Amino acid sequence: MTAEVSCMSREQVLGALPPPVVEDLLPAIRKAVRESQRKLVVLDDDPTGCQTVHDLPVLCDWSVDSLAAELAGDYPAFYILTNSRGLPLVEARALTLDVAANLAEAAAQTGQDFAVVSRSDSTLRGHFPGEVEALAEGLGDPFHAWILIPFFLEGGRYTVADVHYVDEAGRFVPAGETAFARDPAFSFKASNLCAWVEEKTEGRVAASDVVSISIEDLRGGGPERVSALLDALPRGAVCVVNAAHMRDLEVFSLGLLAVETGGKRFLCRTAASFVPARIGLEPRALLGPAEMELGPGGGLMMVGSHVPKTTAQLEVLLAAWPCLALEIEVKKLLEEASREQEIQRVAVAAAQALKAGQDVVIYTGRLLHTVAGKEANLDISQRVSSGLVAILRGINTRPRYLVAKGGITSSDLATLGLEVKRALVPGQILPGVPVWKLGAESRFPGLSYVVFPGNVGDEDGLLTIARKLGKES
Repeated sequence: MTAEVSCMSREQVLGALPPPVVEDLLPAIRKAVRESQRKLVVLDDDPTGCQTVHDLPVLCDWSVDSLAAELAGDYPAFYILTNSRGLPLVEARALTLDVAANLAEAAAQTGQDFAVVSRSDSTLRGHFPGEVEALAEGLGDPFHAWILIPFFLEGGRYTVADVHYVDEAGRFVPAGETAFARDPAFSFKASNLCAWVEEKTEGRVAASDVVSISIEDLRGGGPERVSALLDALPRGAVCVVNAAHMRDLEVFSLGLLAVETGGKRFLCRTAASFVPARIGLEPRALLGPAEMELGPGGGLMMVGSHVPKTTAQLEVLLAAWPCLALEIEVKKLLEEASREQEIQRVAVAAAQALKAGQDVVIYTGRLLHTVAGKEANLDISQRVSSGLVAILRGINTRPRYLVAKGGITSSDLATLGLEVKRALVPGQILPGVPVWKLGAESRFPGLSYVVFPGNVGDEDGLLTIARKLGKES
């Protein structure tokens, strides 16, 4: 395994790098995408992956008919929300195989070619390699190599010299030393991505066999250097891409598209920043209240994430924002004798307050309930999330808006609590925080649904949204 790395300042890490490419590559990328006539399909393992894009659809239904309709549509890319990160590995693999089979059939029906991205967490949590293996298997393994790109600008995740860092207030912390690496369901130790691949594959892929595209390759050699490196990859290789600026991803994307035009296909496992670079999507300004369909009642926030960042954001919100704060007693949700009563208590109080025009914050108790074993911890998460769904289903008053905090939380609330099958992403309300406009089939058509990842934003994040969407705004 590779030697351990230490924390450094942002200036230490980024200041030592050559400057990014100056040229705007987005027009060239869009031209290459049009000429390829190949749509980009993004399998998203929780609902937060669309946090960097705008004016693209998200599907919560992956039937052949739904996929065929989207492949035949006008959008250059679309997302399929699988929420597989919230499932045990066996179920995540089965679901991914099902999505891949339906996607292949839909492509055969429409004659529409596609490229595929497996979007996952920028802090390296998720079912790797199992989920990626299932996707490749389900599509007949047409892929020459796997590409790993966890860079996520909006969340402060950078990869330099193969080490993945989390920016914590200007301090670059190696990912393996963060709280994210101690996630009971997806723990890991390595911060060097080559070593991380070896760790996650349990040695089946040695760190020394992982190929790396450096920032020096990207900034010094440009798309041509990327194309040469990708073209030289042996079949079945895993390739790590370093990145510390959006222009790095644009250089990589243009080089990747050139090689794909030559016939090779690659399966990309990435964080959220890669998709807009891959399709040449121009950035847009953050959404304001006037661009969101806000109702007359109170706003609703539902907080399920337990990461430290979410807890800090919740504390700031409750200390400064006038609202009805309803804490869910998780222990009662986990016990059959008290579960239904706790669900009813919270749902009734929330519905009454929303109808009266009062903002409501529903949140799970901050004590994290854990047990031995990865699968058992996922089961607890699912049971808590299903309780949140039941509470939302018990609220019949349409809220002014709905903010869901946390990946599993936002996925289950959308698909099970709101019955969403398709939504459109108009943009973001904060950097890395997407808004969905819900489809006509949902319980609240046109509702602005804010998908707030657990590990994104500063301590004022929830409070900023409450102020931005409040009635006085």
